[in-house]
Amino acid sequence: MKIMVTVKRVIDPYAKVRPLSDGSGVDTTGVKFDANPFDEIAVEEAVRQKEKNPVIEIVAVSLGGTECEEQLRKALAMGADKAVLIESSENYDTLAVAEEFVALVKAESPDLVLMGKQSTDGDNNQVGQMMAALLGWPQATFASKLELADGTARVTRETDTGEETLEMNLPAIVTTDLRLNEPRYIALPGIIKARSKPLEKRPPSSTATSRVKTVKVEAVPARSAGKKVGSVDELVAELSARGLF
Repeated sequence: MKIMVTVKRVIDPYAKVRPLSDGSGVDTTGVKFDANPFDEIAVEEAVRQKEKNPVIEIVAVSLGGTECEEQLRKALAMGADKAVLIESSENYDTLAVAEEFVALVKAESPDLVLMGKQSTDGDNNQVGQMMAALLGWPQATFASKLELADGTARVTRETDTGEETLEMNLPAIVTTDLRLNEPRYIALPGIIKARSKPLEKRPPSSTATSRVKTVKVEAVPARSAGKKVGSVDELVAELSARGLF
């Protein structure tokens, strides 16, 4: 059995960022990068499944420049068996990312694709669903529990009204939520082993093209000072005066 896990390189979620002076993007000078937290949860879950069933092979994959090797090495240190980097300097939209990963899925033939439900930079929550549509595979999003057995996946997922449990045949796509697990601390032996594990580089698919263009990036406007009111009537009057009520 093979599990493919996607790993995206993102700006550290706790880092403070600012737009470039020309508004063309985000200034990354001196900014720390890390693996997308939701993707780390996906890698951890794949490793836990492998610990239950040692025949499982874990392939960590990423799309981006050479700098993404750092995040793939982290996935290898956590327990992935090999890594594949689709090397490209293009700024892909989510559909193009999905198309690139679908091309890799067809080449690697995994039984399960695990990925974070969203990335902390784009926050789109789209790639997993798009991949499932393009492949015609069943999917389960926002997974908080995953059980694999006899060619099926049983997934407990979180919804706005509670938990829902789905069972589907493999191959399938599962996106991970925060409560699925807590990624392990990477010990020194894991880091050393990761250096000898294979990391393959591949060119991007010639068919994937971005359809979305970033027009401008702006900083969030400064928040205006608040105002205390003495009663509900005063609050309603103030909101009405501002055209908000």
